[in-house]
Amino acid sequence: MLEVTNVHSFYGAAHVVQGASLTVGAGEVVALLGRNGMGKTTLIRSIMGLSPPQVRSGSISWRGRSLIGLPPHEIAQRRIAIVPQGRRLFASLTVTEHLTMLKSPRSSVGWTVERVLNLFPRLGERRNHRGSQLSGGERQMLAVARALIIDPELILMDEPSEGLAPVMVQLLEEVVLELKRAKLSILLVEQNLYSALDVADRVYILETGRIVHEGIAKDMLRNPEMLKSHLGVR
Repeated sequence: MLEVTNVHSFYGAAHVVQGASLTVGAGEVVALLGRNGMGKTTLIRSIMGLSPPQVRSGSISWRGRSLIGLPPHEIAQRRIAIVPQGRRLFASLTVTEHLTMLKSPRSSVGWTVERVLNLFPRLGERRNHRGSQLSGGERQMLAVARALIIDPELILMDEPSEGLAPVMVQLLEEVVLELKRAKLSILLVEQNLYSALDVADRVYILETGRIVHEGIAKDMLRNPEMLKSHLGVR
């Protein structure tokens, strides 16, 4: 469904993504791992059409149609959503306003406001709280909920467990598995290796802008030398 082939992305003169290729199939959770500064967020932004960076060569296609050159709102209209690093919520908007600005509360199609709040009961309890009044875990729930409300078939998640307490990381893992059961495709960028391996089907490792390893998630822990070499895992 998602095919990224030999993509080269730049921030000005800085060549950050250097020929990366990956795929995400229907209903599949794929983890993109790597140390800080390896180009993971740049690759996610390249897929979503966010600028910077600038994609100068390679191809990115979704369901056989190119995404290169499309503005982010047109990519979103093709049912691709992003959960950005840092959540990027509106501090002054309530939980309900974050969701209803994208879909009417009267809608009965796809991921409705009611369905999203059933997935995140805590947000239902906090529906009248503003973004600035939410905890870190609640903000992450809302970032995922906001992505779901556009009825995506593919979600790009960039460091969703960043800064979360272990109990919230576990809750996030359960949500990702629930979305997988709902047949959504997910490209998951994570620093938390073990959390990613708990939910992913396949894994890519990105190092200095290049994919250096691809494999089945459940097989990754059987290769400690590779994890130590590319991810610094001891």
